[in-house]
Amino acid sequence: MMNHLIIRPERPEDYKATELMTMRSFWNKYWPGCTEHFLIRIIRESDDYLPEISRIAELDGRIVGAVYYTRAWLVDGDVRQEIATFGPLAVEPTLEGNDIGGALMRETIKLAKEAGVAAIALMGEPNYYPRFGFRRGAEIGITDAEGNTFDALMCLPLCDDVSVIKGRLIESADVDKLEDQDRLDEINKEFPVYRKVKVQEGFMQIFEQHLGVVETINGDIYYVRYWELLIPAKLSEGLSEKPSVGSDVQFRWNHKGESTITKVIRNLLES
Repeated sequence: MMNHLIIRPERPEDYKATELMTMRSFWNKYWPGCTEHFLIRIIRESDDYLPEISRIAELDGRIVGAVYYTRAWLVDGDVRQEIATFGPLAVEPTLEGNDIGGALMRETIKLAKEAGVAAIALMGEPNYYPRFGFRRGAEIGITDAEGNTFDALMCLPLCDDVSVIKGRLIESADVDKLEDQDRLDEINKEFPVYRKVKVQEGFMQIFEQHLGVVETINGDIYYVRYWELLIPAKLSEGLSEKPSVGSDVQFRWNHKGESTITKVIRNLLES
């Protein structure tokens, strides 16, 4: 199926479909709902947008992935080195596991290098991006704007002189526009209404797992509703509470084998 995947620049007629796909990709991933579809609009309006290295993925006429790059800077004392950052990297959730995100990353890293971009930095899933050559910021002297470092802060140097790739990562000031809740509320009216789930207070950070609802049970097989898919899963060893029909669960989706439910959760918005 992925032999028909097309990686190409985004066109205005793609905008709405790309935003919807991105919304689905990030819905309830880090907090109830998401803001990544809003971020795309902010990026397109920004002078710091880098459309020449941003790309979308199309499969059989459908937008199934996208990645957006913007200018960023590494500031080390009086030295200000322009680099690039990206986000969101979005993939249609029902097609995860087909290397769509990988195809987007490989193509855009190549484009960035050809364009003379000195480095690409990001804050993302620390177990995913190292496969493309990204290294922890702490390894090469990169921090966030406040001087902090953590596993999610990573960088891929692309220039010959790696010694200049250090300092505090400063993103485009336009990212601050994400705080405009009124505009987000207006944008959300353009899209389907999806159920919001709140697992815990603050940032959820559910890396490498997903949220779903148990729809049916057949013996020791639990069928978990995840978007339009019904995914068969077994209970992980040591699970303290067995789910029932209608339970919100956290599960590990094995695209090539047995999926497992790792936790029964409570939606704090409905409790």
